[in-house]
Amino acid sequence: MSATEGVLLLHGIARRAASLRPLERRLSAAGYVTLNLDYPARHLGLAEIAGALAPAVSAFGAGVARLHIVTHSMGGLVARVLLTGHRPENLGRVVMLGPPNEGSEVADALHRFALYRRVFGPAGAELVTKRNETCRRLFGPVDYPLGIIAGSRSVYPLASLLLPGPNDGRVTVARTRLAGMTDHIVLPVAHPTMMWSRRLQDETLHFLREGRFGRN
Repeated sequence: MSATEGVLLLHGIARRAASLRPLERRLSAAGYVTLNLDYPARHLGLAEIAGALAPAVSAFGAGVARLHIVTHSMGGLVARVLLTGHRPENLGRVVMLGPPNEGSEVADALHRFALYRRVFGPAGAELVTKRNETCRRLFGPVDYPLGIIAGSRSVYPLASLLLPGPNDGRVTVARTRLAGMTDHIVLPVAHPTMMWSRRLQDETLHFLREGRFGRN
């Protein structure tokens, strides 16, 4: 890279920034500067999360030539809302890992239970497959380079019973897809650990550099 490029990392709903640390180290070793943010994933809705992150993202983006984004799970939805209302002018490429872009049948089955609502908060209710108009308006069109990596292995056999078709234990491959995406790939990885996969990390780096997956 001839000029400094940055990568914003956004974790999933039940995780912390530490879950993306191995991937962050790979990105740093490849020459990217990183911003790996903790955020209140289980206490706010998607719009509130994006608004809370916007100042830090703006400040980070001002110091790099291009700002890329790499997300895991619900972090992909946070990124979509962030880009709708607070898109940086120097936006680069976006890679989503196991994103519930079209929701998850697991959330459909559980979101009405009080325990689920206590654990996953307002954002958890926004992970369902049937979203109301207010929720749908949060997501703008995909008019940026977007690569999506879906997983096809599960460590959640009971949850997978709720998921029709190939899945990573939390999201079906089909529901990771998004109109306007640039590239899509399916790897034999599970939802909670996919970001630690060396192959997935290689594919993420390839998309950031080339705008497509290498399919190594």
